[in-house]
Amino acid sequence: MNRLALLTVLAACSVSAQAAPETYVIDNSQTVANFSISMLGVSNKPHKFEKTSGKVVIDSVTQTGSAEVTIDAASVNTGLGMLDSRMQSADFFDTANFPVITFKSSKLSLGGEQMSLTGDLTIKGVTKSVTLNVTRFKCTSFSEYQGDTCIANASVTIKRSEFNMGKYMFLAGNDVSLNLVIGAVKAPAPVQVASR
Repeated sequence: MNRLALLTVLAACSVSAQAAPETYVIDNSQTVANFSISMLGVSNKPHKFEKTSGKVVIDSVTQTGSAEVTIDAASVNTGLGMLDSRMQSADFFDTANFPVITFKSSKLSLGGEQMSLTGDLTIKGVTKSVTLNVTRFKCTSFSEYQGDTCIANASVTIKRSEFNMGKYMFLAGNDVSLNLVIGAVKAPAPVQVASR
């Protein structure tokens, strides 16, 4: 192989390596999953889930990627124990039969005027395709201990009646605003084991 051909191959390998997607693991301590719903057409207090996990895959060259988010539905926190129990009942999240809420994206777009995250949202066994508006996305290195971290804000409004949670419409509105503030830490590179 002549020198020019060798340099071309090395350059192609270098570009390929730079374009490889990177995986970030969601850090629950840096992540907030909350929702808000209108009560009696007046109050719109946000509530949250305490436990969120998953991963985000990012290709920084193409500004695309994907995300998988799992929310522990039983970790719902409204600030009122009685309301938490009601939210976990069969009328709402039915956590005994559907312990988690999941979102699996098919497309993360970070380019253009509006960043977005499209995928399947599953609540109470019902799956719907939704598109979350991403209003903030930034990756940085906060410290040597923590490593590279990506922070993102994403939100969408859904109809709770479409997820078998249409009870008590006279008290609470049908529109539910979901908001995710995700903090994800870059996963360590896999260890290469040399073969003998």
